[in-house]
Amino acid sequence: MTARSDRPFYLCLGLLGGSYVLLIAALILADVAHTSVGELARVYASPPIRSAIVLSLLSCSTAAVLSVWVAVPLGYLLSRTRFYGREVIDVLLDVPILLPPVVVGLSLLILFQTGPGVWFQRTAFPVTYAVAGVVLAQFAVSAAFAVRTMRVTFDQIDPRTEDIARTLGCSRARAFWRVTLPEARRGVLTAFTLAWARALGEFGPILVFCGATRMRTEVLSTSVFLELSVGNLEAALAVSLLMIAVAVAVLVVTRAFGLRGTGLI
Repeated sequence: MTARSDRPFYLCLGLLGGSYVLLIAALILADVAHTSVGELARVYASPPIRSAIVLSLLSCSTAAVLSVWVAVPLGYLLSRTRFYGREVIDVLLDVPILLPPVVVGLSLLILFQTGPGVWFQRTAFPVTYAVAGVVLAQFAVSAAFAVRTMRVTFDQIDPRTEDIARTLGCSRARAFWRVTLPEARRGVLTAFTLAWARALGEFGPILVFCGATRMRTEVLSTSVFLELSVGNLEAALAVSLLMIAVAVAVLVVTRAFGLRGTGLI
């Protein structure tokens, strides 16, 4: 129960923190008030926007799966083991988080202009200005967040349960698959949803590395840019509202199934 003498303190905290909450709410309400249901339906029915929605869903899902694919082993190694170069790897994993997204896109573009990059595109499949490049640009940034999430997850799991499994005859690998990984399922879901949401919001790397070609490499984030560039504010706003709705849905799912009791966010 809050003591009367503490009320001024909590009131100050509420006013300071509430100003930011009000700003976010005002931004969303202003967007909603600036459009109509009919305008939203017209924009969402247009072929370029529907193509961007489909590509966004596919590319974000693929990037999130790939992010979890590398995040689970990296998070486990960084949490459970000590090896030479561990600190260097730990710092490298923060680079995509700290760098401006445009720099990540430029670095990808330069990488695939080198000899190995050109050879890969000739012998395997094209990446630059292609759908595969969209996935790679999203993966390059979102995987770092997934790795951080999985490392925190494994840090929070008591290693003694794994040790007990090993004393009962399990190998390290078997203890990981039968004991540790099932305990980390919430963290895996959280890493997937965070990577998915981060991939959805990526703009700079995709624009630099893949361009924003209509019906080809256009995703929702680049749709906003394309519509604004031709002065179509209503369409840009409709796409933005769709992205806000998806982001809220992802947060609800994450908090309902992934974050409860983990303290990750």
